[in-house]
Amino acid sequence: MNLSRSEFLFNTAAILSLLASIAIWFAGYREAAIFIGLWVPSILAWMNFAAIKENRKHRGEE
Repeated sequence: MNLSRSEFLFNTAAILSLLASIAIWFAGYREAAIFIGLWVPSILAWMNFAAIKENRKHRGEE
């Protein structure tokens, strides 16, 4: 599976925020952990948006 650089960065950011959320949860800061955990789907949504925009650019739709 070959990822573009942007896909790699978005996935890395999502994984790091998930790991940070888990660590913060077990440190006892549950509300902060939930807040950071909500970043994961947002980051992945931005990755999908960027991929759609890039595909349209390559097809000449923009």
